[in-house]
Amino acid sequence: MKKIILFLFLTHIYMVSISQNKSDFSVVFNHVALSVKDLNQSAEFYMNTLNLKEITNKTKKASRRWLSLSEGKELHLISDYEGEITVTKAVHMAVTTSNFDSFLKKLKSMNITYSDWPGTPNTVNIRADGIKQVFFQDPNGYWIEVNSVGQNN
Repeated sequence: MKKIILFLFLTHIYMVSISQNKSDFSVVFNHVALSVKDLNQSAEFYMNTLNLKEITNKTKKASRRWLSLSEGKELHLISDYEGEITVTKAVHMAVTTSNFDSFLKKLKSMNITYSDWPGTPNTVNIRADGIKQVFFQDPNGYWIEVNSVGQNN
């Protein structure tokens, strides 16, 4: 009986140690970095279209600018990469706006063409769950989705 209890006790300790090894850390999203051709043009685009604020570039490299995506999340713009970059709409950054209709007016006032997912110009995509989305590109061709998550559609 003592051997069985000892066996069960050691098995329990072993299982606890294995489960702790599998979950001894977690991750959270920190930032997204984009390679850009014109650092200032790209920074101005993101600050003007998405109302992002510039934050301290902790690398102190002149070829980088950092913008806040709020809640401690960041967008890093990097202008010293020389390679060719290929982008598709399937690879995109998505943000939620507090006022979808107001955001659309801003895009229109800035003459920025947006589309639905299939690519119909100046058309809002409405997902099956009722969320509104538009997609547009930054000056480097990166796709951006702006959606109405959290709003009464």
